[in-house]
Amino acid sequence: MIELDNISAFRGDHPVFQQLNLTIHAGEKVAILGPNGAGKSTFLKLITREIYPLDRDDSRLALFGKERFTIWSLREQLGVISQDLQDQYTPYTTGIEVILSGFFGAVGSHGHLQPSEVQIQQAEAMLDKVGMGTERNSLFDALSTGQRRRLLVGRALIHNPSTLIFDEPTNGLDIRATAQLLKLMREHCQQQDHGLLLTTHHVDEIIPEIERVIVLQDGKIIADGEKQDVLNSELLSHLYNTQVELQQRNGFYRLWIDA
Repeated sequence: MIELDNISAFRGDHPVFQQLNLTIHAGEKVAILGPNGAGKSTFLKLITREIYPLDRDDSRLALFGKERFTIWSLREQLGVISQDLQDQYTPYTTGIEVILSGFFGAVGSHGHLQPSEVQIQQAEAMLDKVGMGTERNSLFDALSTGQRRRLLVGRALIHNPSTLIFDEPTNGLDIRATAQLLKLMREHCQQQDHGLLLTTHHVDEIIPEIERVIVLQDGKIIADGEKQDVLNSELLSHLYNTQVELQQRNGFYRLWIDA
């Protein structure tokens, strides 16, 4: 799915990655864990082509085996759910328009983008799937953060992409909304050959279906491997510069802070 060879990238004048090497295979369920400023968002923006790496002869960035592709073909294979995307929607976009915008790779509704009757029917079904059927005509601004996030999941799923990307998905959500979102993530992962890429600084977002954890710190990979081998109290205490104890129950993880 993703191949990064000797990738260097900047945010403004700040170097985030220097000669980063990473491969994630199609269908993998992967969490990228790290504190704020570790480089998680920059990594995702490289994947979604919002940021481009330095052009060097010895570097390579390929998605689904291709170094050159159209943004449209990429959108059909990747579904993205992020706070950045949520912030781009206007307050007057309705629930159904958020879902329909996924057909066009757009943000909101536009007069020149007219959905077909079949697309409208598919969007109606998707509203029900993500638990937002009663909010078809509700304005985006009138919805809770959790409801908005579920609409973005529906928008991402409308093409049945092979991979979903969640960028710190439960930020700002209450307990019920968090549980609903994690359930949608798990349902996606339970489909054969469907991949998931999660970036987070919360271990409790790492659902049981995630098999691999990559730990980022200051733009460098400090651990990468099977979840049960990577996640431990010692590593996480070092990562967050705070003494913590990691506990696991029913496939979910939780950190206790030693105050």
